[in-house]
Amino acid sequence: QVQLVESGGGLVQAGGSLRLSCTGSERTVNTYAIAWFRQAPGKEREFVTIISFNGGSTYYADSVKGRFTISRDNAKNTVFLQMNSLKPDDAAVYYCAAERGIYYYYRDYTKYTYWGQGTQVTVSS
Repeated sequence: QVQLVESGGGLVQAGGSLRLSCTGSERTVNTYAIAWFRQAPGKEREFVTIISFNGGSTYYADSVKGRFTISRDNAKNTVFLQMNSLKPDDAAVYYCAAERGIYYYYRDYTKYTYWGQGTQVTVSS
């Protein structure tokens, strides 16, 4: 069973940057695609970005394209989310999720088996 732990959240001013990390409990996490979702109070969990198991493919939500970058270091069992030019609308709890063979359903949070506990991102205006 894969366990995921997020870190790196915090409080930042609008226009600032944060880097989130998602570390897997074992090397098998390197055979999984890893996605980031976020959930703001009163809103549904929404897709942010995903990276394939080998880092060869990435996809982003339109709302973060050009500002966020996902990457992975499989030697460290870790996926990173670099968030630049943060806006108040980016404030949410950010979760990483792992799945194999997600293919066309990668935007659907119900398709993921393994989740981290979440890390809070707060953006002040």
